[in-house]
Amino acid sequence: MISVRSLSMRLTSGGRAVDVLTDVSLEVPAGQFLAIAGPSGSGKSTLLGLIAGLDQPTGGRIEVAGVAVTDLDEDALARFRRDHVGYVFQSFHLIPTLTAQENVAVPLELAGQADAEARAGALLAEVGLADRAHHYPVQLSGGEQQRVAVARALARRPPLLLADEPTGNLDSATGKQIIDLLVGANRRLGSTLVLVTHDAALAAHADRVVTLRDGRIVSDE
Repeated sequence: MISVRSLSMRLTSGGRAVDVLTDVSLEVPAGQFLAIAGPSGSGKSTLLGLIAGLDQPTGGRIEVAGVAVTDLDEDALARFRRDHVGYVFQSFHLIPTLTAQENVAVPLELAGQADAEARAGALLAEVGLADRAHHYPVQLSGGEQQRVAVARALARRPPLLLADEPTGNLDSATGKQIIDLLVGANRRLGSTLVLVTHDAALAAHADRVVTLRDGRIVSDE
């Protein structure tokens, strides 16, 4: 499903070059739940963003579902993400002027799905928020906002689900609900789930844990 080969990412900070990722290679089969673990600043979120095509690496190659993501232009990347990738951010990234249901409907409407609103309502019911469909993000708790974000990420049943510290802003009980939703989608839909976390207990739920340190893979088990 995912093939990462000799990936590197170098950024300039304060006038000097910083190697965020160095020679990272990784193969992830379809349907696997992979946790990318490691301390803050180890390159976890950068790697996830590169897999999603949100940024371009300095060197190396990434293929997702047989598509060379690193070779696509911006328009092609946008189409690829729309059709193949669901992304859950730590900070929710909901549109504040849209209701929960409207937020979930956005990817469906962009794809031209006629029953976008009805499908969005059904998705919110699946994550236990049927009674909050017409509330705006500011009216929702952090856990509720993240459940809306999960529903939005799952809207088009993407074969690849990426989650960047999805429980980082939540208490442990609410965080467990979010993980249960993501793992449930992974099992039910057969999607590939890649989750970034610095929490060892959270990583333990995964089929496999890859640990980064200083931009390099230091363990894969």
